[in-house]
Amino acid sequence: MRLKYVLNEALIGLWRNATMTIAMMITLSVSLTMLGAGILMYLQVGQMKDFYYARIEVSVFLADDITDAQRTSLDAALAASPLVRSKVYETRAEALARFRKVWRDSPTFIDAVRPETMPESFRVKLKDPEAYDAFAQQLAGRPGIQLIVDQREMLRKVFGIFSAIQLLALVIASVMAVAGLLLVGNTIQVAAYSKRREVAVMRLVGASNWYIQAPFVLEAVAAGLAGALTAFAALYAGKTLLLDGRMQALSKVLTPVPERNLWLLLPLLAAAGAGASGIAAWITLRFHVRV
Repeated sequence: MRLKYVLNEALIGLWRNATMTIAMMITLSVSLTMLGAGILMYLQVGQMKDFYYARIEVSVFLADDITDAQRTSLDAALAASPLVRSKVYETRAEALARFRKVWRDSPTFIDAVRPETMPESFRVKLKDPEAYDAFAQQLAGRPGIQLIVDQREMLRKVFGIFSAIQLLALVIASVMAVAGLLLVGNTIQVAAYSKRREVAVMRLVGASNWYIQAPFVLEAVAAGLAGALTAFAALYAGKTLLLDGRMQALSKVLTPVPERNLWLLLPLLAAAGAGASGIAAWITLRFHVRV
């Protein structure tokens, strides 16, 4: 009977303060959506690092005046290096063909490049991409080398941008979360004030604090849970309609978002939305409202 009363009062409270309840749900859903997006971005950046770092190459560009003996010596040194996992020698013709394939959508740019301007190179994959400095020291001073380029440096700049976006999403989520929790507190205060006479009567007949406060806390939990479900639906729709749909071209740069990562967010968002809203409501009733 008591549980039925608590549930009934919670539903009546949600209906009675429908406007503020909807505003609370929207604010919580926006903050939880940003939180979920930040978590997905964090997981995605880690996955992309593993994916791209495993494919990083060190380009050892050869000088124009390199001799056959120097090229053979360098080839042998790379083959004997314990840091090298694999190596591929690329001629000028192969470099030009790859360049034309990459820039096939810019024919004017392709026509401006002469075959003799494309350098020979060794495309080297290291066993540990972080061992680039040791690898560069091994080749330091060898004749016939024009330039050594580490792709890791370029990727670091890209991942720096992703990390900044991730941090921005988490900051926005934190600000929206604070706004949502304040709105939860205000809504509970209004709900408690509107029922102040009923609360007073319940106190006179000896009702416990838990029995009086439970409907208000349950209102906040229900609103937080609804906001979490809305946030999950927004994230799922964003992945399905945008990342897997209209923005599918980004899959050439971004690794696909695993379905399991998205579903892992559902209990996390539900716990965060319902738990934070319930705690905010209890604190409001405990310290700011005489219930």
